[in-house]
Amino acid sequence: MHVQIVLFDGFDPLDVIAPYEVLYAGGSASDGAVTVELVSAEGSREVISGTGGLSLRATGAVDLERADLLVVPGASGRVGEPGEVPAEEAGAGEWKQDEFIPVLLGRTLTTGLPALLKRAVADPRITVAAVCGGSLVLAMAGLLEGRHATTHHLGLDLLDATGARAVRARVVDDGDLITAAGVTSGLDLGLYLLEREVGPRIAHAVEELFAHERRGTVWRAQGPEHAAL
Repeated sequence: MHVQIVLFDGFDPLDVIAPYEVLYAGGSASDGAVTVELVSAEGSREVISGTGGLSLRATGAVDLERADLLVVPGASGRVGEPGEVPAEEAGAGEWKQDEFIPVLLGRTLTTGLPALLKRAVADPRITVAAVCGGSLVLAMAGLLEGRHATTHHLGLDLLDATGARAVRARVVDDGDLITAAGVTSGLDLGLYLLEREVGPRIAHAVEELFAHERRGTVWRAQGPEHAAL
């Protein structure tokens, strides 16, 4: 399984590093059954995160011929609703530090990323995963209508407003779409992906290595619906 984690300007570093380390360790534990790389829509470049100017290097471009799994992170910046942002700040222009998270996520729509995500979602061979605000990137691109998904709890209403079926859960499995909630849930997403795609023995070995046990039940649209609690 080849995994590509997509970087964009203003990304949240932990949304990227948590699943990267888990999946990389899974590759080591499985004799190379998992490989992972950082990519961007534009190709090889230094990509600046939204956290203190920290940057990571995309080693290549999104390549849907090679990718079995595409992971979309969220953004790191000021918390707020789009209506709080002056129109001139929300417009096109160079990315800068300390912008509102919805603006950073929305700016991805002006890049080549949405077209690539649309192709990935339509390809039955590719699983698309997202951490935190990465679900909102997919939703704002019009790709989650009617799909079960989660995101950071502060963004659940916005996710629901896009036509997605927002679920308040740490990890949601909707078949070829797997989404995770708040920032640290990237660890749990990575472990679940290892369990689902490679097997529970590999996932357990990585849990032991990282001294982190996956939290919560992975939500799926299966079984009877619960009564009001």
